[in-house]
Amino acid sequence: MLLSICVLILGGCAQSGSAPRQSGSGERINTTEGMVDYLKKQNLPALKDVHLWENDYGQGLKITTAHYEIFTTLLEPLMLRDLPGFFESAYRGYNNQLPERIETTAKFTVYLFGERQQWEDFTKGFTGSQADMYLKLKAGAYYLNGSCVGYFIGRERTFSALGHEGWHQFNSRLFKYRLPSWLDEGIAMLFEVSQCKNGLFYFDPDKNLHRLGDLKITLAQAKMIPLRTLLAINPGQVLATDNDYSVAAFYSQAYALVRFLREESYGKRLSNFHRLLRDGLNGRWQIGDVNKAIAADRNIPLTIPWNEQVGVLLFEQYISNDLEAIEKEYMFFCRKIVYHVRLE
Repeated sequence: MLLSICVLILGGCAQSGSAPRQSGSGERINTTEGMVDYLKKQNLPALKDVHLWENDYGQGLKITTAHYEIFTTLLEPLMLRDLPGFFESAYRGYNNQLPERIETTAKFTVYLFGERQQWEDFTKGFTGSQADMYLKLKAGAYYLNGSCVGYFIGRERTFSALGHEGWHQFNSRLFKYRLPSWLDEGIAMLFEVSQCKNGLFYFDPDKNLHRLGDLKITLAQAKMIPLRTLLAINPGQVLATDNDYSVAAFYSQAYALVRFLREESYGKRLSNFHRLLRDGLNGRWQIGDVNKAIAADRNIPLTIPWNEQVGVLLFEQYISNDLEAIEKEYMFFCRKIVYHVRLE
């Protein structure tokens, strides 16, 4: 059973599904049938089909794209109009992390609820004995057993959470080996900020002010996690401390580390980064038979010893075994990317 939670330390609000909706053109849409007709008339490039979704949680739609099936009770026309383009753009962006494109014929499943109560009712049945843990999530989304599950918390934050969890969904299905936490979470955060142009989305990792702000605070307070430790820990260990500063430090530093490997010195380490991901995709890591078995079996929970060993080992094999030297470069990069960030 594979799970992931997008940690967004943000408040959220659900929107009621009872009032008539109004499209950007001023057209009032009073029924789900009307919403189906509205979406079909938009000539959206990423939309393949849309139907009514019969469910126990509220009026809903099933939206189909080339790579996704989106089940939603969110009936806001402007948001629904952008969902197909967002997910197909995210799929393209996830592929762009790799040296060559990969394809899948089986569609990814997403549940997006219009109200938190609907999300809670679904989550209680979907997560079973783990429900109490998931219901503590204040805002965001989670990935579990092949599906992304979220609820509406405002346009930008909803897309941020879905972009993050979508990466976990993508690599969990298509990669032969699971990724160590620093790499998995670091890449996921590249998809938390986006902008829409002509129905498609473009991701802006360098504009992720939430993570950049946390990184700047961590640097200012001299609470940076040492590189070797960062490579070895996982979010569960950090969350268990119940310390918001530790959580912010881990996520912001993992985000910065992936950006460092992709961007620093005009991408001098990008080919090594690509090779690391390609070998994980194809099951070619040299990490020992026991670690390979755990990496290949998503039904085995991510263990602390596995993450500690493999997280460091892969970095040393593919990036550098001189952690002290590269940590100095990484710290310089962190200071550089937060230099112009203003804290409120």
